Amino acid sequence: MFQRGDILELTIESSAFEGVSIAHSDGMVVFVEGAMAGDVVRAKVFKTKKKHIEAKVIEVLKASPQRTTPRCKYFGTCGGCKWQHVQYEAQLAFKQQHVVDALERIGGFKGVNVLPIVGSDDLYFYRNKLEFSFGDEAWTMIPPRKPPETKTESVAADFMSAEAKVFLGFHVSQRYDKVLDIDECQLQSNLSNDILRLVKKYSLASNLPAYSSKSHSGYWRNLVIREGKNTGDVMVNIVTFEDRPEVVKELAKQLSAEFPEITTVVNNINTRKAQIAVGEIEKVYYGSGIITDKIGSHVFDISANSFFQTNTRGAERLYSIAKEYAELKPSDIVYDLYCGTGTISIFISDAVKKVVGIDIIESSIQNARHNAEHNAIQNCEFIAGDLKDLLTKDTAWMNNNFPPDVLIIDPPRSGMHPKAVEEIGRMKIKRIVYVSCNPATLARDVKMLAPFGYSIEKVQPVDMFPHTFHIESVAKLSNPIV
Repeated sequence: MFQRGDILELTIESSAFEGVSIAHSDGMVVFVEGAMAGDVVRAKVFKTKKKHIEAKVIEVLKASPQRTTPRCKYFGTCGGCKWQHVQYEAQLAFKQQHVVDALERIGGFKGVNVLPIVGSDDLYFYRNKLEFSFGDEAWTMIPPRKPPETKTESVAADFMSAEAKVFLGFHVSQRYDKVLDIDECQLQSNLSNDILRLVKKYSLASNLPAYSSKSHSGYWRNLVIREGKNTGDVMVNIVTFEDRPEVVKELAKQLSAEFPEITTVVNNINTRKAQIAVGEIEKVYYGSGIITDKIGSHVFDISANSFFQTNTRGAERLYSIAKEYAELKPSDIVYDLYCGTGTISIFISDAVKKVVGIDIIESSIQNARHNAEHNAIQNCEFIAGDLKDLLTKDTAWMNNNFPPDVLIIDPPRSGMHPKAVEEIGRMKIKRIVYVSCNPATLARDVKMLAPFGYSIEKVQPVDMFPHTFHIESVAKLSNPIV
């Protein structure tokens, strides 16, 4: 019987999805955080279940040849970059295999043509948005008993809590009451880190407390920084619990004076208990309240609460592959399902007769319409509604748009509703391109399409988020009976 707190010596056998690795101990499967295939480690058990246990590395006894030294000094703590200790070539190999395994084990597809993964040009500073949290309690690392002598003697996540007034950083994984106080992150830019430090200094000097989810009181809630990676625009969004114009006005003044790269500063006021960086009220204290970024030749307006792909350059590469796989023609009508703010629709609009974008979120559709107008695009139509209903009963919109020649499907991580998959299968569309951010739901959804004659012609994995377990892929589906 295993118990929490047990220390195990483990040989790591393989990499599993979502950033954990697999070992065995006395016949029990052990999911291990902070390890990689080829390691020999000491790990501490923190969760026990009937069929497996979960543990976290406390010491690497023998390092895998594919292990490397993490660049971030907070690695193993915030949980955001679980694979910084893995050489990038190995990360890509693991992600490629995750796609293959999902298609085989979940979809039942054998011998699928999964092309070599496309890696990211930027291994760090690739995100265009970072969301930091304020807190009145912090997590701090307990110093090891002796300093590590080599990279194989790494020390991972043991913590003690410390009470304080204002901390700014990230919530530790699965903890929303305490914040890991940081002064830099490797994911956005050096400018972003400079802004982080200035805002932290200002908040500490303000004598205003951080928001507490326990007491539902305080002031500082979030710092959100957005950058136009292809335009140079920068937005600083200060999210607070209360409206204090004099506080944000002075902060905006200091930010704009210190960093001329900043183009706008806004204040979202969120009085709800929900821990989201979206306010019921938004005030603009500097600039227009909007930044822009480009994907391909198209410019997109981004407000504080707009959705936009967080890796701009990676998104352009992903969309280019989807566009190629769709084999678009000037006479084509394309349905862009789960279109969000219309980025794919707009990206492919120059190659087709018409694009119809569909999404359930009304605000996303409004943003999509605005983006099309902003780019002087007249062949995109955007419709708000539940896809399964729009394909079954609310079908009046199809009168001038049916049948489509191509479907591009870009669903959320949870994949498609089974009823929507069934209706798509019945439509008998010859060309379908499925853009996936989750190999498991890609495999599940295509398996449901198979009885309608669809098969996978090829899949292109794309890495947009180095040092994380996330993997995008584009699947080209064909149907010889259509």
